[in-house]
Amino acid sequence: MPILKPEDDLYPLDLLDCETDFSVSQQRWFCLYTLARQEKQLMRKLKGLGISFYGPTITKRYRSPHGRIRASQVPLFANYVFLFGTDEDRSRALATKCISRVEEVGDPAALTCDLRQIHAAIREGVPLTPEAKLIAGQPVRVRSGPFRGYEGVVIRREGKTRLLLTVRYLEQGVSMQIDEGLLEAM
Repeated sequence: MPILKPEDDLYPLDLLDCETDFSVSQQRWFCLYTLARQEKQLMRKLKGLGISFYGPTITKRYRSPHGRIRASQVPLFANYVFLFGTDEDRSRALATKCISRVEEVGDPAALTCDLRQIHAAIREGVPLTPEAKLIAGQPVRVRSGPFRGYEGVVIRREGKTRLLLTVRYLEQGVSMQIDEGLLEAM
């Protein structure tokens, strides 16, 4: 069976690198809630239409019933894709018939910051664990290392310290294992 290359989860590739003045831009962030298991199909269609989006995906490894290790690309946030565009882009996205509902993001600058952090963590190959809801804990900032300046919340799982990076808009996030010595309280 041929191995497929991972599909694009970010279009265009520099979408999160651009600085945008949201007060004057016609483009803004929309949160698209997809129909069940339609995230990748929606992203393919949006790319075909030339509409900017980000739907973070991670590699999930599992063992098949015959003992082989398999890997597949799965959405980090099930049923969510973020569209960056105009009202016309939103309307064209709705026409794909992959979307259940659309919400405009109230704080686009905060969402952009959150998505940049998630994207950088994925790009670095850090093992991420999806977290369903925000967990109360100590807010921290990473003071050194490749994630210097990142902000998040400390959580503990199985005696290990993890940094919770969140997408505040969704009230969901991902956690990564981190050395407690790299963190400083905010």
